[in-house]
Amino acid sequence: IDYSGDSFDSFPNGIAALIGPDSIPTAGLVQIIALIGLLECGFMRDVPGAGNEFVGDFRNGYIDFGWDQFDEETKLQKRAIELNNGRAA
Repeated sequence: IDYSGDSFDSFPNGIAALIGPDSIPTAGLVQIIALIGLLECGFMRDVPGAGNEFVGDFRNGYIDFGWDQFDEETKLQKRAIELNNGRAA
């Protein structure tokens, strides 16, 4: 909720959220696009030699969360679960 009383429920879904009378303000869209650009260019890039274990592993040696403690079978199972969740979405 912002100062004018708008919440997430007050904005429409789909393309109507970008154009139309009840669309997200331009400053909000610019902030969203700037954040995505910062993440894509600054953090989520494939750095060769940074210890990436598989294609799409953007940790680049920074974030671990215990991944290295799993055996290969568990890692493969968790990757399959993550891929299936992405396909379901």
